[in-house]
Amino acid sequence: MPMVTVSISPLQAAGIRAAVDTGTYASSSEVVREALRMWDAARKRGDICDVPRAANEPDNNPDDMAKSSRCVADMFADYEAERRRHN
Repeated sequence: MPMVTVSISPLQAAGIRAAVDTGTYASSSEVVREALRMWDAARKRGDICDVPRAANEPDNNPDDMAKSSRCVADMFADYEAERRRHN
């Protein structure tokens, strides 16, 4: 499997460690792979607005875009809450 190095915030690292420590995931790699799968699925459904590109387009109001799109963190939090409800 290809290796990729990324930088994440201390809060993100703590969240990944917590998910592994509680047994929700077997490894930090599993957490990241699932997050990427969710991001990819949301992107394909059109649930995620490409804010950096869209914000540079002259006719788009950034405030309107923020109201109509959700960030990946919001979707992941919803997913985790739903997952906890069913466990």
